Amino acid sequence: MARQDRQNTPLFLHGFDLGGHFVDLRPLGTGVTGLVLSAVDQRTGQRVAVKKLVMRDTVSVKHALREVKITRRLLHENVVRVHEVLAPYGQPLPRDPTLLSAIYIVQECMETDLARLLEQGPLSTGHATLLFYQLLRGLKFIHSANVLHRDLKPANIFINTDQLLLKIGDFGLARIVDPHYSHKGYLSEGLVTKWYRSPRLLLSPNNYTKAIDMWAAGCILAEMLTGRMLFAGAHELEQMQLILDTVPRILTFNPVDRLTAKSALSHPFLKQYSCPQDEPVSSYPFHWAQLIFLYTHNKLIFQDIHFRIFDFYFYFRLFKKLHIK
Repeated sequence: MARQDRQNTPLFLHGFDLGGHFVDLRPLGTGVTGLVLSAVDQRTGQRVAVKKLVMRDTVSVKHALREVKITRRLLHENVVRVHEVLAPYGQPLPRDPTLLSAIYIVQECMETDLARLLEQGPLSTGHATLLFYQLLRGLKFIHSANVLHRDLKPANIFINTDQLLLKIGDFGLARIVDPHYSHKGYLSEGLVTKWYRSPRLLLSPNNYTKAIDMWAAGCILAEMLTGRMLFAGAHELEQMQLILDTVPRILTFNPVDRLTAKSALSHPFLKQYSCPQDEPVSSYPFHWAQLIFLYTHNKLIFQDIHFRIFDFYFYFRLFKKLHIK
């Protein structure tokens, strides 16, 4: 297709150039790292969500490749499924993805998200309990893969209302944390939407564990039951004061004592849904021994060796692009 013809297609006009496979484009929203649209995949007739990750500099390249790596491995009923990852014009990813200007993640399209659902008011106890069970079931799997979501909030929890099916999505801020290693100093500050940040994240923003996701899950449960945010502080100090005033009645302050997703699933509150045999964990968790370490600009970044374990040209290009010395 000629360049001028491509520029006249709806996909290109929306900033998405995926070739001719995708039609009937509709805006869905904006994820933490990119624009999200829905489209019909003509190869299957299925409506999908397409997320564009722009790779304009070394930081965005690192974030995009990490999101692709994590989402490809998280295959679970309560996690939004990724169908494929494409280069511009609908092409497969090249040997060296760092040369691309953008990456497109094609994933399943859900009906709505929890934030929109809660705009209609609080949920019944029965519906909230079922959705919370699915949230914990998904978190158990994610955490067993040694992944922290780090941005759990109603807008990132997707729902099909006819089935009352919940799926966790938007892993743009997710990180891999191997429990066998210390990550202190290597975890980013200022992440997770303020109203769902745990006390540890407010007080020690670069040293935290999987417990931060559990705190956010507890806040989301309260919001489903009451129809309002549990801790809606205007700034970090006010947020911390609200938590200190309310936490003894609602959530466990100390992350060490906080329930894990696995233990929360067996809590009496979820007894009617609890089924350990149907609450799987990841068979292929991320471990640092499986990663190639790149140390640059005082920050640790990594690349899954599954991408190009012996492709020395790829790593030469990556080192050059990231200015590694």
